[in-house]
Amino acid sequence: MRSFVVGGAVRDALLGRPVTDRDHVVVGATPEQMVAQGFRPVGKDFPVFLHPDTHEEYALARTERKTAPGYHGFVFHTSPEVTLEQDLVRRDLTINAMARADDGSIVDPHGGLDDLRARVFRHVSDAFAEDPVRILRLARFAARFPDFTVHPSTNALMKAMVDAGEVDALVPERVWQELARGLMEARPSRMFDVLRDCGALARILPELDVLWGVPQPAAHHPEIDTGVHIMLVIDYAAAQGCPLEVRFAALTHDLGKGTTPPEHWPAHHGHEGEGVKLLAHVCKRLKVPNECRDLALMTAREHGNVSRALQLRANTIVTLFERCDAFRKPQRFVQMLLASECDARGRGHPDHPMRHQVYPQRPYLEQALDAARAVNAGEVAARFSADRAKIPEAVHAARVSAVKAVLREVDA
Repeated sequence: MRSFVVGGAVRDALLGRPVTDRDHVVVGATPEQMVAQGFRPVGKDFPVFLHPDTHEEYALARTERKTAPGYHGFVFHTSPEVTLEQDLVRRDLTINAMARADDGSIVDPHGGLDDLRARVFRHVSDAFAEDPVRILRLARFAARFPDFTVHPSTNALMKAMVDAGEVDALVPERVWQELARGLMEARPSRMFDVLRDCGALARILPELDVLWGVPQPAAHHPEIDTGVHIMLVIDYAAAQGCPLEVRFAALTHDLGKGTTPPEHWPAHHGHEGEGVKLLAHVCKRLKVPNECRDLALMTAREHGNVSRALQLRANTIVTLFERCDAFRKPQRFVQMLLASECDARGRGHPDHPMRHQVYPQRPYLEQALDAARAVNAGEVAARFSADRAKIPEAVHAARVSAVKAVLREVDA
């Protein structure tokens, strides 16, 4: 009975990255032997155990066989006779198919060390094609390791998987999980580059895929292409350390531009309304969490108004606050402003002046919101206790007056 550290912990240690979780494979043991040594069984599909002291996961070496479409369609086999090499061959990428023994030696039967040095993502075997989640995982790894490239043979295999309909068997929850994790990596755009290159993006998020090749006015978008713009926006959001809700809103704020007829390019008048409709369907299809959905819908609807904030009248600004439920949920409104700022700065190459311009709309609206929220709605309502129908209008008017006062200070 021997155990080995496997997978990401080995890879990250070799890359000099911090290792937070370690997975282990145990060779030559039975479930009964593991329990006898104090390990606690937790696996549902195959035997996985928690170490009695470290609580790290120890899985018995196993093989697997494809029995049905999708990533659930596998039968697993474990026994003391399954070797470490048999276990490693079922893994996705060569850089994830290495193991480290107790003495520190590396077991590398598939050339993972060479691919790590070459910064290449390469599949271990044709078994990669049996699990469509591996396409999403590889794309997510590209967002984490942006200097890695996909080996041509692996990209060809992923294209074949897409053509065979394997990606269509993915369940929405898993698609969202992988997309969300990729959005939180250092360079989210690389995830979408990989998904586009193999054709998977057109199957899992066609509303985004169609944006490449759709032009925008060059005066405001030196990168011109809408898809390129979206990638610049999400990478800017990542560079600022934005939370997932903001990054998803940044990703989806311009979906409506994919519906503009070519004869109306590069202008996209009314794209916000179309974008909200498309985004609502996306969120329902992928079962996007409410917090991400609500912020994304608000950003898709209002980012144009935010960009024009300095030209809006106080009454319009207060109406914007009311429409966005900003008095009850000010933090969400502030996140929408942040997503809109990412939109404004995600333009041109990294050194383009637009990326470094002052974006006054965000502090301008934040100050206006603070002033409007400072109005004591209860006191205003008390003055109209005899005619309660006038209360909403009176509160609105008081907030408009407060915003006017602040904007005059700002303008001064």
